[in-house]
Amino acid sequence: MTDAFSRMADSADAPSSHPFAVVPSDAAPLVATPKALYIGSGGTLVLRTASGTADVTFRNLASGQLLPVRARFVRATGTTAADIVALA
Repeated sequence: MTDAFSRMADSADAPSSHPFAVVPSDAAPLVATPKALYIGSGGTLVLRTASGTADVTFRNLASGQLLPVRARFVRATGTTAADIVALA
């Protein structure tokens, strides 16, 4: 199957071409910096952004919500949201 968009430049607002499952960790960074995070099961999400120096807490996230944030870490401590997919 050919990809009609293979010659298009990737950008922050382009669709994800490399989604991956997120395993929250207090120490390990994400394997790639995503364009956004998909929240499969709602709750609280603690993360540090790609250019951040402190963690940020997002509360009351809904199941199925798309969070347009470029995260470097998704922390295990404090995170209750689950089934998170990074859209890289």
